[in-house]
Amino acid sequence: MVQKVELLAPAKDKKTAITAINSGCDAIYIGASNFGARKKVPNSLEDIKEIVDYAHKFYVKVHVTVNTILTDDEILKAKELIQKLYDIGVDAIIVQDMGIFKLALDNELPPIALHASTQCDNRDLEKVKFFDEMGVSRVILARELSLDKIKEICANTNAEIETFIHGALCVSYSGQCYFSHYIGGRSANRGECAQACRKKYTLVDENGNIIAKDKYLLSMKDFNASRHLKSLIDAGVKSFKIEGRLKDESYVKNVVAYYRREIDKLAPKTSSGRVFLDFEPDVRKSFNRGFTDYFLDGRKICFNFESPKSLGEKIGKITKVGKDYFEIGGLDSKMAGELACIKINPQDGLYFSGNGCLVNKVEGKKIYPNKMDGIVVGLEVYRNFDSKFEKQIENSKIKRQIGVKISFKTGILTVTDEDKNSVNFTLASCEKAKNPEKMKENFIAQLKKTGDSDFYVEAIEISGEIPFMPISQINETRRSILEMLMNERLKNYKRELQKPLKLVKFPKESLDYKANIHNQCAKEFYEKCGCEVCEMSAESGAFPKELMRTKHCLKFAFNMCKSPKNLFLIDEKGKKYPLMFDCKNCEMVVLAK
Repeated sequence: MVQKVELLAPAKDKKTAITAINSGCDAIYIGASNFGARKKVPNSLEDIKEIVDYAHKFYVKVHVTVNTILTDDEILKAKELIQKLYDIGVDAIIVQDMGIFKLALDNELPPIALHASTQCDNRDLEKVKFFDEMGVSRVILARELSLDKIKEICANTNAEIETFIHGALCVSYSGQCYFSHYIGGRSANRGECAQACRKKYTLVDENGNIIAKDKYLLSMKDFNASRHLKSLIDAGVKSFKIEGRLKDESYVKNVVAYYRREIDKLAPKTSSGRVFLDFEPDVRKSFNRGFTDYFLDGRKICFNFESPKSLGEKIGKITKVGKDYFEIGGLDSKMAGELACIKINPQDGLYFSGNGCLVNKVEGKKIYPNKMDGIVVGLEVYRNFDSKFEKQIENSKIKRQIGVKISFKTGILTVTDEDKNSVNFTLASCEKAKNPEKMKENFIAQLKKTGDSDFYVEAIEISGEIPFMPISQINETRRSILEMLMNERLKNYKRELQKPLKLVKFPKESLDYKANIHNQCAKEFYEKCGCEVCEMSAESGAFPKELMRTKHCLKFAFNMCKSPKNLFLIDEKGKKYPLMFDCKNCEMVVLAK
């Protein structure tokens, strides 16, 4: 039997969380009031409680991010927050700071499931085995790993393994980027990343020769692993994560619905309910910088040096330019046929060669933009805002309902949901129906009218005669028994509890700033795990020699793998950053000046 897998969706707020749940996710992750790696999207405990109550109706889990490194003053506050999150029913905490694991080891936390964040730099088997042997419930892998590496990790660990499958990519190994902190004091490990990777740079060699000028040399395309889902399931991955805690409701609705449909073809879900869609999900139509499957099946082009902005879907090539209009044709003969099905509408957004425009009007083949800047024959054109699709998404009445089966026998009405929760309702003694067949027909018809409730009826089985019941009574009975069933569902919901952690030896003997040790609690944790702490975090004052380490390589990008020349990045302010190439591990390092 194919294992159940979890589709994990992002949520920046309560509204987006509800949308993600209705769109079919099995779990959501969201930030609380503090200590989340996306500092811009805090949420109150009251809002999270409402999310939990709604999610658990569908057996959807709620994970909360507490995945920044913490100061000594913040450790106690984080402890208090985690207790409150546990008390309101949150299922798991996503953690980066080892100080929190120290609290758990010392039995100072409630038994809430702990997930080792990708910010913990989980990119090899040794690191994952450390968390596994310690007893951590789940480990979230680095995005740079190959399918073979993921398979190796899953085969040699017992902890649940979570991988990213969609969304923005950090060019640096997560938790190992100090660029933002170095240039402006905004730490990515503290939830304040200034996205230095999305800025322009010039690449020069040791002699000052320009290889690339004013390009987005560290900007990755967006991740899309949809064609690898089966391979990831076969490898043993338990949770598929969509990036995007800063994304809007439209994005979350479209992307979650898309992956729900794709995963349902391959494996059963971990939650309950069927999603009723009134639109066709298409991830190309939501924000994306172009797609890459990164390093899942080998090194390839995974960057877009022209722009860090949304590309959208490729729709053709500019074939004609007039005074205030242009025309688009297919990129090739195959696409020419596809283009006939693509209708450009007023208010659509188009992208081409680092530029873009808004469509004012369309007359036949002629497209009239709000500006003609940069529009020349031969440019490839993308649509990064489909106004018609966005309108459809905005107006969609997507809903999620739990399937139930209803049976009636000898005066007792029984309702059973898809998770085998069941309740009985004894009908009050009533007079015999004058027209039994008509009564049965009315009875079935009214029971099926679940409307916008959390349930829909899959089947009804009637055994024996239905006593006479007015329509109002049948409706009230239906409402009562479905309310009883929901109460039974919630009573039977089981949270995963974190098993007690144990001390195990860390795979390294000494640690520097890259261990991100920012408080005494974390320092004590590592020392108890047999490590010498030689240096505290960069945020504590240590000088970061490596600003970022990445699998993305500029030597590879410019076909310079065999070149012995030293290379440098120069930012828009003229600051120069040496590059180091670890060719044995096929990695590039951006060094501090």
